[in-house]
Amino acid sequence: MIVEYTRYKVQGQQAVALEEAYQRARSGLEQSPHCLSYELSRCLEDQSTFVLRIEWDSVEGHLEGFRKSPEFRAFFEAVKPFFNDIQEMRHYEVTAVANRKA
Repeated sequence: MIVEYTRYKVQGQQAVALEEAYQRARSGLEQSPHCLSYELSRCLEDQSTFVLRIEWDSVEGHLEGFRKSPEFRAFFEAVKPFFNDIQEMRHYEVTAVANRKA
């Protein structure tokens, strides 16, 4: 499993529009067998900053499986207006230092 983090910086009403775009885009993630989970978080200290966290089965599952699928086209169409608002998009490998309580 790998984790993709995408950090957005959006101003004013664009924050509401970003959340609405991901409401529309989420079905593409949910339909992909490569997407294990996702969440969009908004920073409490800076309301213009959002982080999208997506768990993928693998880098290949994300880049080759999802990005070449019909689900990606629908997903990208919904979030494309915010592409220039991305400040960072990276893949991370989870280390052994972890704990998740139910």
